[in-house]
This record gives sequence, structure tokens and C-alpha cells, in this order.
Amino acid sequence: MADPERIALFIDGANLYATAKSLGFDIDYKRLLKEFQSRGRLVRAFYYTALVEDQEYSSIRPLIDWLDYNGYAVVTKPAKEFVDALGRRKIKGNMDIELAVDAMEMADHIDHMVLFSGDGDFRSLVEAVQRKGVRVSVMSTITTQPPMVADELRRQADEFVDLVHLANKIGRDPAERTERMQRFQERRPVTPASAATQDQHHPVDEE
Repeated sequence: MADPERIALFIDGANLYATAKSLGFDIDYKRLLKEFQSRGRLVRAFYYTALVEDQEYSSIRPLIDWLDYNGYAVVTKPAKEFVDALGRRKIKGNMDIELAVDAMEMADHIDHMVLFSGDGDFRSLVEAVQRKGVRVSVMSTITTQPPMVADELRRQADEFVDLVHLANKIGRDPAERTERMQRFQERRPVTPASAATQDQHHPVDEE
């Protein structure tokens, strides 16, 4: 028998969160991992997100902790806070460089790179990884208006998979989410922070 395909996942956290939200479902990261473990030998699953370090509470932290203990390689860095021209407080965190460096380092050890992002800035990275003989799949969506994936990234990929077709395999059961929220609220007092814990909010703009 042929050796199973060596796969690595590269998840742009804020981008995947926004895409899934636009499609009306939540990502079940345990199911996502199992789905790709069933497709070959999953070498590594990277998850990238910027964190607001000075916040007393960040609603994404429970997710980060869970991922860290359940088979994901979590890569974070502090987000930058600034005030825009209209005086609005904005937070920005871009993980493109971190993702690109890891992808280039992994390219010699995998057969298939799966990129969860629609960011057009990754087109040149995809091309570079392909030159090393690695097949690249891009996971995003074109069903929203406007599409969440840049046209140049979709064209560069060996395969484009619309997340709308994966929702039943990697999406969370809404009933299970409601049940878990009820259990969570029974265990601790409800505060504005705790009520948001399981919502996987990404308060960071990635541009």
C-alpha cells in the first residue's frame, strides 16, 4: 500500500472565525482535527491568532487553551492597539509572517498543505510551497457577498474547498452548543465576560 499523504493544517484563526460566522455556523475544532486525520497522516495543525495582552479577560483565551491541549500547535503574539482617523479605538494583529515561516519550514516534511484563509497576501506563499512539490488546498468561501477568499489565492491553489460544503463535517451542532452554554452558566455566576466565553470572539482586525 502507498504511504498515507502527510498533511499539515495552517489555520488563520481570525479569518476562519469570520468566514464561519458569515456562513452561519461555529467551527468544532475537535471534529475538524478528526476530519483531516481521516484523510492521511496529519503531521501538524497550526492555529494562529493575535491576542490583546492588556485585557483582563479575552473571550478567545478558553479556545486557545483548549486547542493547546488537544492536538493543535497554537501560535500567538500581542495585538497592537491604535486610534484611527475618526478617533475610534482599533486593534490590529497580523500573523501572516508567522504562518509563512512555519509553512516554508514544514514544506520539506509534508505532501499536502491545507490553508484555512482567504487572504490574498498568501498567494506568493502558496506558489513557493508548490515549487517545493507540495499540493496546496485553500479553505474559505465564495458564497458570501463579497466572497471571503481573494480570487488570486483561489486561482493559485491546487484545490479550493468552499467551507459551506464542510459545515456538516467540521461545524458544531447548534443544540450541543446551547446545552454546553447552559452547563457552563450553571457552574459559574453569569458575568458579561463569562457569557461570552464560549463564543470564540476574535476582537482583532487582520489586514
